[in-house]
Amino acid sequence: MAPKARKQLKERHKQVLDVIQEYTAKHGYAPSYREICARTDITSTSMVNYYLEQLEEMGYIERSENISRSLQIKDAAHEKVNKVLGNVQQAVQEISNSLTIPIVGRIVASEPVPIPSSDFALFDAESNIQVPESLIPFNMQKENLFALEVDGDSMIDAMVNDGDVIIMKPAKVAQNGEMVAVRLKDQNETTLKHFYHEGDRVRLQPANPTMDPIYVDSSSDIEIQGSVVLVIRQM
Repeated sequence: MAPKARKQLKERHKQVLDVIQEYTAKHGYAPSYREICARTDITSTSMVNYYLEQLEEMGYIERSENISRSLQIKDAAHEKVNKVLGNVQQAVQEISNSLTIPIVGRIVASEPVPIPSSDFALFDAESNIQVPESLIPFNMQKENLFALEVDGDSMIDAMVNDGDVIIMKPAKVAQNGEMVAVRLKDQNETTLKHFYHEGDRVRLQPANPTMDPIYVDSSSDIEIQGSVVLVIRQM
């Protein structure tokens, strides 16, 4: 009995299709079963036939039983195959172009807490996060980016939840409304809030209607340590 058609291509299916497409484009005819084996991690021609049967049932290829090298990707399937293979290549490219960003500590999105160490050399590989470079603005200096784990729910209306990771760029000044990590100098504590300069004082505004803002009498009483570049949601 022929195997059941599968709704989605598995990795082996993609490998076989890739070989057929590239080999046919180069040579003008389809690869043999042994040539497919040699170009994939499939160990036997019987397993190649198994995957070809599935691809045929799914409508990706057609073949004639009595004709050698008769494998052919259907015209209607070419676009679908190219899209699938393109998505795989794009994912590989994004992984290879990812940035390693140190997670330097936790920041409370509620009441201020003591700041973590900023010495990146103290953090090992387990304290890093991989971020696709394409998610970071292209004109931004990427060498000094750092990450913080969010603890608390004062910024939930800004789509920053407890357990999320925020990617930060170092900053000493901020625009009104910008989400920043701010150190309160008199307490040597830091918090994540929206920044507003109101005359002589500063308002640190949570994005949670159940919480009150923090007012600081003078901007000299605070130190902006960084602004949020990206929020990585933890599902």
